[in-house]
Amino acid sequence: MENALVRAKNLESLGVLAGGIAHDFNNYLTAILGNIEIAEMKGKWNDEMKQLLDKIKNATIDAKNLTMQLLTFAKGDTNLKKLTSVSDLIRDTVNFILSGSNVRAKLDIDENLWNAVIDKGQIKNVISNLLINAKQSMEEGGNITIKTNNIIITGNEGLQLTPGKYIKIEVIDEGKGIPPEIIDNIFDPYFTTKIMGSGLGLATAHSIVRNHNGLITVESKMGKGSKFTVYLPASIENVSKEEISAGRKNIKTRARILVMDDEEMIRDVVGEMLNIMGYEAEFAKDGVEAIKKYNDAMEENRKFDIVLLDLTIPGGMGGRETMEKLLKLDPDVKGIIVSGYSTDVIISEYKKYGFKEAVLKPFRMDELSSVLKKILNGD
Repeated sequence: MENALVRAKNLESLGVLAGGIAHDFNNYLTAILGNIEIAEMKGKWNDEMKQLLDKIKNATIDAKNLTMQLLTFAKGDTNLKKLTSVSDLIRDTVNFILSGSNVRAKLDIDENLWNAVIDKGQIKNVISNLLINAKQSMEEGGNITIKTNNIIITGNEGLQLTPGKYIKIEVIDEGKGIPPEIIDNIFDPYFTTKIMGSGLGLATAHSIVRNHNGLITVESKMGKGSKFTVYLPASIENVSKEEISAGRKNIKTRARILVMDDEEMIRDVVGEMLNIMGYEAEFAKDGVEAIKKYNDAMEENRKFDIVLLDLTIPGGMGGRETMEKLLKLDPDVKGIIVSGYSTDVIISEYKKYGFKEAVLKPFRMDELSSVLKKILNGD
């Protein structure tokens, strides 16, 4: 208990640090990633230059993932949770991670496995980390067994779980095993025995599962392999198939979009992205300027189709307050909240605050394009 409290205190301190730098850091990454993609589209590059741009882009995406991992295990991310088919998620992840490797997956998935209300991306991250570790522990190849079943926790199992229905996921490898002297440390941030490892994979997995009110455990024998077990609270609701309407509305190809961000580099790169997509963009530095421009556009009968609002404006009116005022001005305003700080509750519960979507910095052009089309299409 004492060790757990010390660990929690250390993570809390790290969370303050990570949260403090995340906003600015992700702004820089947005500008870097956006400009690389714009350069790729506009320039006529030879193969060597294309490879260099790809390397820069991949390094930027790795930096983005590192920031997200820091925030997740250090601060406790607010998840975008939805009812999800866990069995489908596991199959998709296994196929992706183990494709082309010398490791074979043996799936033992309960046909009637319950669903769960989860952040699909984060739980996919957990399964991916466990599979990657299992694969790396078997350099000569072998089998990874992935077993799932429904269980009911009564409180007498000796597990730190609230009684109720759970999905149990086991990832079992035939690798070298984990030495007993380090097994208690494997979920600690930055603890790793790999030369090229960051020590964030299992720490992130542990935090994600904990934030889903679940549990992750490990058993291992040297020379015999390891078994990681994940428990996730289950839902007996069924995942309904998305109803696809026969006739889609025509997407406006020249939609008008208002971008509010205090950073000039973000306004520049997002503006260029929107221009390439065929949209017309205008800009505001803060909420006061955004409200004025939106009001002027309404009076001139040139209303904005979408507003992109940055959540945090140091010393000025941010996205939340701006949206409140815009909704009073125009109840039909279509807003997207944008932030480099994923732990704010507005990101996970954006609809409660009147937004249609949430986008996390740094984002790629295709991510932004997909969200804009979805809103303009009335989905």
